[in-house]
Amino acid sequence: MKIIGVCDTTFARFDMGAASIDEMKMHMGNLKIKRRTVPGIKDLPVACKKLIEEENCEIVLALGMPGPEEKDKMCAHEASTGLIQAQLMTSTHILEVFVHEDEEADPRELKILAENRAREHAQNLIKMIFKPDKLQKEAGMGMREGKPDVGPL
Repeated sequence: MKIIGVCDTTFARFDMGAASIDEMKMHMGNLKIKRRTVPGIKDLPVACKKLIEEENCEIVLALGMPGPEEKDKMCAHEASTGLIQAQLMTSTHILEVFVHEDEEADPRELKILAENRAREHAQNLIKMIFKPDKLQKEAGMGMREGKPDVGPL
């Protein structure tokens, strides 16, 4: 049985980890999921790496919600760089799922975006591991996670 990792943060204003796990279980009920929660997005890279190396996760979702300030954007960039390094060090995919607080002004819309993005990336994870042919058919289709798709050219 494949083990899926989910790593999220307490800094996020929505429980993206729970939404992604719920989505995965709806599509693949028999998954084994290991979840870890860390304080902030800069803590995600090592937590994801540990899920891969110590918990034998085959793929990991890294979920976070950077704040709207310039320093938050810098932290998000640093976390993203760390996640890329962790992928390269482990030869394992870590799907970065960030929702920046300034993507939506209305808190209700931000919550919808966070839930949709977490769920749609959970679907992508399922496709990557169990249905790669389906993901390949979606290449070039202008799909957007959390927002409306823009379609192909």
